[in-house]
Order: sequence, then C-alpha cells, then structure tokens
Amino acid sequence: MFKALLAFSVLGTTLGNAHTDLSGQKVCRIYTNDSSKLVEEMRQVYGGEIDIWAKNEEFVDACVPADVASQVSGCNVMIEDLDSAIKETYPQGTTQFSGVQSTFDIATRKVHDIFFEEFRDLDTIYTWLDLLALTFPELVKIEWVGQTFEGRDMKALHISADNREMNPDKKTIVITGGVHAREWISVSTACYMIYNLLTKYGNNKKETKYLNHLDFLVIPVFNPDGYAYTWTHDRLWRKNRQQTYFPRCFGIDIDHSFDFHWTGAEDIPCSEDYGGDSPFEALEAESWNNYINETKSEYTIHGYLDLHSYSQEILYPYAYSCEALPRDLENLLELSYGMAKAIRNKSGKSYTVLSSCQDRGSDLKPGLGSGSALDYMYHHRAHWAVQLKLRDTGNHGFLLPPKYIVPVGNEAYAALRYFCEFILNPEL
Repeated sequence: MFKALLAFSVLGTTLGNAHTDLSGQKVCRIYTNDSSKLVEEMRQVYGGEIDIWAKNEEFVDACVPADVASQVSGCNVMIEDLDSAIKETYPQGTTQFSGVQSTFDIATRKVHDIFFEEFRDLDTIYTWLDLLALTFPELVKIEWVGQTFEGRDMKALHISADNREMNPDKKTIVITGGVHAREWISVSTACYMIYNLLTKYGNNKKETKYLNHLDFLVIPVFNPDGYAYTWTHDRLWRKNRQQTYFPRCFGIDIDHSFDFHWTGAEDIPCSEDYGGDSPFEALEAESWNNYINETKSEYTIHGYLDLHSYSQEILYPYAYSCEALPRDLENLLELSYGMAKAIRNKSGKSYTVLSSCQDRGSDLKPGLGSGSALDYMYHHRAHWAVQLKLRDTGNHGFLLPPKYIVPVGNEAYAALRYFCEFILNPEL
C-alpha cells in the first residue's frame, strides 16, 4: 500500500523564563452550601483575589497559598503539589520538538495520531490545521474569524462535503474549544473531533452521512492570546490578554462578554470573571458575532457544542437565570441525557446533566451566568446548544495529564455522534 510521508514539524514553544512559580499553592475543595460567602471569607484571609476553579451548590474548588489553605475550615486538598501537576501537562523531556513526522496513508486517508500524544501549543495546532486543509482540500477550508488584541488570528475550520442535494439548508453544527485559556483538554478534544470526522469520511457510514448532511464549523482555539500565554508565562491563565481600563490588570473573560443578558461586572479587571465594561468588549466575542451572523448568515445552525473543563457535566441553557426556561426544554433534556448515555456507553464515565445556571451559581448570586456563549448562541442562532465540561471531577482539574487526551476525545466524540443523530432525526 502506497504511503506518502508528509513533513509535520511539531515545534513547541520554549517555556518562558517568566513562568509563574506556583510551588507554594494548593488546590482545595471546601464543601459548602454558600459558595459566595465562602469565597469572600477566603479573600479576607488571603487579602486578594482567589482563583476559583469550580463552584456549585455543594462545594468550591480553589487554588490558594498553603498558609491560606491551613486557615480555611474543611479544606480538603485535591492537588498537593501544584507546580509538579502543571509540569506534567507540558510535553515531557524537552520543550522544543523538531523533525517529527506523521505518516499519511493515501488509501485510507489517515494521519497517525502522534499529534494527540501530547498537548500542543498554538503554532503547532495552526500548522496541523494547515496540514489537514492540504490533505483534505475537498472537505476542509480554513476561515479567518478575526484578530486578537495581540494580533493573532482566530481560525475556524469549515468541514463540509458540500453536498447541497443532501444538505440544501446548510444545516450546521458549531464546535468551540479553548474559550478559557487554561482548559487545554477542550482544545485537544476539538482537534480530536476534527480528526475523526475527516479520517472516517468515506470509510465509515456514519461519518459519511454526517458530512453529507451537515456542515461543521470548528474553532479549536477560541482564545489564541490566552492559550499562547499559558504556554509561555502562566499555565493557569483563564481570560484573554486584552488591555483593560486598569493598567496592571489584563484580560476579559470571553464567556462573560456576549450580548445576551450581559451585565456590568461588579469585580475589577483583576477578577477572573471580569466581563468588560460593555457587551462584546472582548475582541474574540465581537469577531465571533460578526463571523457567525454576517459571514455565515446563510447557514442554519442546528447545533452548538461548547467544550470546556472540568467537572464531567453536560449543561443546557440558560446560564443567566434558573427562572428562565428554554423554549425547547424537553428536547434539550433528551439531547443532554442522550449525550451522557453515549459517553457512559463509550467509556463508563458519568457526566451529570444540569442547567447551566446551577453550574454557574446564578441561582445563588444573579449575574454569575451573564453574557455566556451558550446562552447567546441558543437565543440567537442555534436550535439546540449544550456545553460539555470534560474530565475530570477534581483530582486533576484543569491539569489533566496528556495520557487522557485520547480517552477524553473518544468519549466526547461519542457525544458528538449522538448530537449529529439527534439533529438528523426526521421527527424533530
């Protein structure tokens, strides 16, 4: 069988000397039914902003200095050595890769998955996307969405068999990853979905059906500046890198910047949840709005899948309020539970289904779920929208080791396949 060797240099970004030292930090889980009160108490003990990893009606996960952890009652340490956990997420052995090649089999149209052995930096991901566009020119187009504050391109992969006889209405599924910079597993999972859709088209009946009847718009790295920053400076950076009115505090939380029930931020720009002073102030959110409503205005978006981590949850709208009921709750629940079942059948992992407002804590404190991409897409463009919060449930949190990339990719892809079947169900 003839094989062509396509040069694919995996050029990792050398880790910057300015990498934040977090060796004195721990990640704690504190069980409480009043997360807002607990966070405020921790801030008073610490004297500054607390990096909240997760919060819900049962507990709060927080990254805090060791001395603060010792002063907080009921602090269960989840990650004892944060610095070591961070180092495990980067490519091991060396930070600079060169000359790595992947074999592409022309007959089976398959690129061996060396790409998924480690997490990859932004330049490597963009190079990989370019390789896919060259390899599958009849299925893939790379489209420019916009430009970030630091001048990086936002790139979308438009995947389509362009079969207008089977898909005359341009039914589309949109997938986004990496809205929050530190959630690396969401980026690799978006790439894994791309990889499976392309390599299985023409070889597998289901993928062939999906690409014949659906278009896919995928942005693996929605926050390029923030993602690049996690590789060179601060692995746990969450926001984008946009200048704010406060000179010493950079970054807007993109997932609080969309113009649907957006509310002005109560926190100063140093806060992890700072959503800007006006809707769409985050350049990435504004670019997405223009791309989805102008460039792609003729496409009917039937599905929106927003990839995040962590907690193993499937969230449906709305995030801004638990009192607001989605227009299609019954079908949203059927979709969400179906995706959870698909994951459980694939890997045995349990994903909890709940309203996004409960995950955001909007039922405890109004405004925490405002301006989310999930709500915005569901209200304005998508027939059905869900957020998939990937592994794990807290043992690793945002610092999932690379050995989990493929297992998480497989279970998330099973959920995507169910989403496709759900959309193509003629009874809906």
